[in-house]
Amino acid sequence: MTERTENQTAAAGNRTMKMVKMGVMVALSVALVYLIHFPIFPAVAFLEYDPADIPILIGTFVFGPLAGLVLTVVTSIIQGLTVSAASGLYGILMHVIATGVLVIISGTIYQRNKTRKNAVLALLAGMAAMAIVMMGANMIITPLFMGVPASAVWSLMPFIVGFNVIKAGINGAVTFALYKRIADFLRR
Repeated sequence: MTERTENQTAAAGNRTMKMVKMGVMVALSVALVYLIHFPIFPAVAFLEYDPADIPILIGTFVFGPLAGLVLTVVTSIIQGLTVSAASGLYGILMHVIATGVLVIISGTIYQRNKTRKNAVLALLAGMAAMAIVMMGANMIITPLFMGVPASAVWSLMPFIVGFNVIKAGINGAVTFALYKRIADFLRR
């Protein structure tokens, strides 16, 4: 075997291991949604907290923001076709937008300087971006899919913003607490 062939084989093995590890993160994410989901605000019980973003954020911090976006899309589709099937295409789309913004912003900031302080700043920036983007997404997408007037969505905006901040905040805090322990395993 030539050195070039050995390098190509090693690179293919590394890609395969990365895909396997990302697959595990997707499976964890879907399992967490299945096991843990509850409303944060009883008045709007359809806004349910779930910890699905924790494995996605950890994968983002380990593999980068593009990988985080791939994890988000794959998880959203699998989750939307299985454990959250009642929300259908609407749920898949909203999950991709919300978590996609969270991982792109958090992952991009963290990738530039991988320190604990920067991880906190990255997660806070991702949380803020998610809350802001979801205001617009809810005002545009929810009336189309749910057949409700934009004014009805606007009246729920304090709950929607609060929900996104709380969900991203809890998931970000858990990610921060677990990341270093899990990252070492994922990098092997």
